[in-house]
Amino acid sequence: MMNAVFAQGLLAALGAGLVTGLGGCLIFLKKRYLKSEINQLLNLAAGVMLAASFFSLLVPSMEEIMRGAADACSAAGGYVLAVFAGVLLVWILNLLIPHEHNAMGHHGPHFDLKKAWLFIIAITLHKLPEGLAVGIAYGAENIVSPLSLVVGIAAHNIPEGLTIAISLVGAGNSRLQAALTAFLIGLVQPLGAVIGLFLMDVSFNVVPYGMALAGGTLLFVVINEILPETYGSKDTNRSAAAVFVGFICMTYLTMVLGD
Repeated sequence: MMNAVFAQGLLAALGAGLVTGLGGCLIFLKKRYLKSEINQLLNLAAGVMLAASFFSLLVPSMEEIMRGAADACSAAGGYVLAVFAGVLLVWILNLLIPHEHNAMGHHGPHFDLKKAWLFIIAITLHKLPEGLAVGIAYGAENIVSPLSLVVGIAAHNIPEGLTIAISLVGAGNSRLQAALTAFLIGLVQPLGAVIGLFLMDVSFNVVPYGMALAGGTLLFVVINEILPETYGSKDTNRSAAAVFVGFICMTYLTMVLGD
């Protein structure tokens, strides 16, 4: 792989990852964040990530696979298997690594430190497939514009960084420690990008399937990790509206940035 492409993909993943830290710095702006506020941010992030996964990875990879297919059935089967492999990859990681969901409530001293860190591990697990997706997108830049995907992942990292900081402050850490931890968690994303970049360097024939796999990992992150954090909220209309707004905004950015 050309060094320029590798460097671009790595720097893009690093930049998107560091936005997690910027989200963590939001802990300095308010004395208290309500769970409803975080839910809305997470729903926006879910909509953004859904659009990014579909329009920057899943749809372009489908079109590329079908373009060179002699048999539509076998091509479609390969595509579906690649998407499922991405889902299964993150699913297995979730099963192997202990973590916690829904540890974030009202901003305040309500969290056990162990539970807070298990929740942070769950967010950290997101960073590997997200970085993987960025690396694969840059490895496939002749098929798809990776910039819109990077913007989408970066935008979604903001509420995740804030939830990291809130959980740590609630467990007794200082705001500075919480914000710095969010920055460090974001550094996991470039590691995933390196894996994705090396994967795309194997052969051009695997590029569209790698994109499908990366799209599957992002789908799992949204459906199993982000959206469940907002379950139990009574204001479902606002939650749904936030998802739609995130999806529509990311769709617009994909069309503009991919032009």
